[in-house]
Amino acid sequence: MSHPDHRMNLRPLETPTGVSAVAGPHDIGASPGDKKSKSKSTRGKKKSMFETYMSKEDVSEGLKRGTLIQGILRINPKKFHEAFIPSPDGDRDIFIDGVVARNRALNGDLVVVKLLPEEQWKVVKPESNDKETEGTCESDLPEELCGHHLPQQSLKNCNDSPDVIIEAQFDGSDSEDGHGITQNVLVDGVKKLSVCVSEKGKEDGDAPVTKDETTCISQDTRALPEKSLQRSAKVVYILEKKHSRAATGFLKLLADKNSELFRKYALFSPSDHRVPRIYVPLKDCPHDFVARPKDYANTLFICRIVDWKEDCNFALGQLAKSLGQAGEIEPETEGILTEYGVDFSDFSSEVLECLPQGLPWRIPPEEFGKRRDLRKDCIFTIDPSTARDLDDALSCKPLADGSFEVGVHIADVSYFVPEGSDLDKVAAERATSVYLVQKVVPMLPRLLCEELCSLNPMSDKLTFSVIWTLTPGGKILDEWFGRTIIRSCTKLSYEHAQSMIESPTEKIPATELPPISPEHSSEEVHQAVLNLHGIAKRLRQQRFADGALRLDQLKLAFTLDHETGLPQGCHIYEYRDSNKLVEEFMLLANMAVAHKIHRAFPEQALLRRHPPPQTRMLNDLMEFCDQMGLPVDFSSAGALNKSLTQTFGDDKYSLARKEVLTNMCSRPMQMALYFCSGLLQDPAQFRHYALNVPLYTHFTSPIRRFADVLVHRLLAAALGYRERLDLAPDTLQKQADHCNDRRMASKRVQELSTGLFFAVLVKESGPLESEAMVMGVLNQAFDVLVLRYGVQKRIYCNSARGVQCPAHCAQQMWCS
Repeated sequence: MSHPDHRMNLRPLETPTGVSAVAGPHDIGASPGDKKSKSKSTRGKKKSMFETYMSKEDVSEGLKRGTLIQGILRINPKKFHEAFIPSPDGDRDIFIDGVVARNRALNGDLVVVKLLPEEQWKVVKPESNDKETEGTCESDLPEELCGHHLPQQSLKNCNDSPDVIIEAQFDGSDSEDGHGITQNVLVDGVKKLSVCVSEKGKEDGDAPVTKDETTCISQDTRALPEKSLQRSAKVVYILEKKHSRAATGFLKLLADKNSELFRKYALFSPSDHRVPRIYVPLKDCPHDFVARPKDYANTLFICRIVDWKEDCNFALGQLAKSLGQAGEIEPETEGILTEYGVDFSDFSSEVLECLPQGLPWRIPPEEFGKRRDLRKDCIFTIDPSTARDLDDALSCKPLADGSFEVGVHIADVSYFVPEGSDLDKVAAERATSVYLVQKVVPMLPRLLCEELCSLNPMSDKLTFSVIWTLTPGGKILDEWFGRTIIRSCTKLSYEHAQSMIESPTEKIPATELPPISPEHSSEEVHQAVLNLHGIAKRLRQQRFADGALRLDQLKLAFTLDHETGLPQGCHIYEYRDSNKLVEEFMLLANMAVAHKIHRAFPEQALLRRHPPPQTRMLNDLMEFCDQMGLPVDFSSAGALNKSLTQTFGDDKYSLARKEVLTNMCSRPMQMALYFCSGLLQDPAQFRHYALNVPLYTHFTSPIRRFADVLVHRLLAAALGYRERLDLAPDTLQKQADHCNDRRMASKRVQELSTGLFFAVLVKESGPLESEAMVMGVLNQAFDVLVLRYGVQKRIYCNSARGVQCPAHCAQQMWCS
């Protein structure tokens, strides 16, 4: 039964300006409400659980001296008492053991830690490997490495433990998979998997944890030393609270009915076990909650932490909103967005006033004098069939000498977003559009995204273009940048373009194509697509010959019921030649613009770098491949790509083994990051590892990424269209950091949305069956890749019953 908000005294969901709104419970003990402290009332001064944070001055001094280390905190969702920060030298992560050592920091916070004495460091057992001892590494593959905004999946932890269960997806990291529907997956005969969804919100249930399960890839223990040490530390300061401090979860009464606390507070139990339990004032709760708590057992709430005192292991919070029934798509989605700090509110009237008011809007006559008029050229878009924000268009005109004039035309979003305006500020704050399975949370108002800027067919649009003269082999003979006006002649879907590529000599019936403007024929568009495809194939070939890497991982896409919005089915997204065609020219444009703005503004260019893989994890993976007899060359991105494409055959099990190894290779990979060129001294650090190029940026998606809007402004200044940007390098770096943070949050939200829909599909349509391949073996569990869905799971086995190794392990050796 769902209870509407009007029955509750709930505050609006905002970042609290202070803690005064919550009266602190002065009699909170070390663990009130816990069974151990039942009926105990604390008197006098209590011993603090947590250390007082160091002063800013001491922290600053310690960081300068190197006695303190800073880094992003990541908490293992499988074992929430374990946390890590990356080691500055790229070695094994620094371990933070337990809630007390974490000192009230939350997942994602930028923290400062102090190393503990060596005798308190973590002993890594011989059978361990980086999967647990480096539990923070994230498989955050940049889109240049695995395809442009395709869905990914990530499912919720399990709370109880039948004989064999499949636990949270372990996508190569502390995989942030904490908000979808709780799932249990029972195994029938191990080889085939059938799936069922468990009840959500068990009494403070935590994911099953087995102390000695500290390895994910089995290793020959004889090859390892008896033991090694991992540096351990404690948090002494929070530099930046990057975690939103909001959580979704369930309300419960405190256990001790006789305590004074019981009369003032309820207990909020977050779905994500990495967030502490929270005391919320009863006055925030539904008015009949104390009398009828069971009515709310399956109601999902949002709570925001407002304080966490040194003498209490629970935080203090404000109940912000009742979302509705747990397990339903919209309440769960709103919870995911809120937890990750995504602003999904309507745009304010001040923001909307920045847009052109007289509609329909027409391009002002003076713009035609300032821009190259390309409206007569055969220009078209290729996008997913459901896309409404069309950023980019392509053109390809044959020249008399056999070469081609190829254009990438990008929506001129910066024209509509005046610097310093309310619109600019909200776009900078949102930093990215967020793509959920069922909808988009846009960075810019819909009028801009879908009308003014979107390169819709048969209408004049303002664009920023890169135009090359290219040989059929993809060699650049000439290059031009400039502001343009285009008139797209048609809106092709990837399927339309694919059918053109697959039917090079046949005329495609008009009924199978979208409308095409009368100035251009379907044959002209068809030929342009074929010419672009031919050039793209050569560009791609050359890119990989020059040492680029691609790690294609299986990604889920859904078909939704038009009326209910529920998933009807799912399939692995197929990445085809039409996708590759668009990708090649977007990469080419981004690289060209990166060089242009860096030449013009060596201290002020907004670029995108991709650091090489984490050394320790890469070394462990190399050792593993050696032991398995797999000839994988990790010496460079290109060498790794060559190994993955040439090592395996094309039979069913070879392809599955390739998928498993690709997944393992993604684990040491680091995030790609926006940065300001003036703040990195060593140009070697500018490089993009996966693309294997010295300079790269994002220019091609300004409707959905604020970084691209900034790059458009830089390019306009480089071409003399406008004055130089009035941004100091460190200010630009702050914007780059914010774009990185929001991009990461967006990626997590997208994964969780996919996981939520997959869970609902399983619940509604299950049980589902699929073959799986073993990826690694632990003492009482093993990891599998569920082949039909591309979902990775850990299967826990009841030690009494035991489990036989599945017949089709990768070369059987994966289970040795």
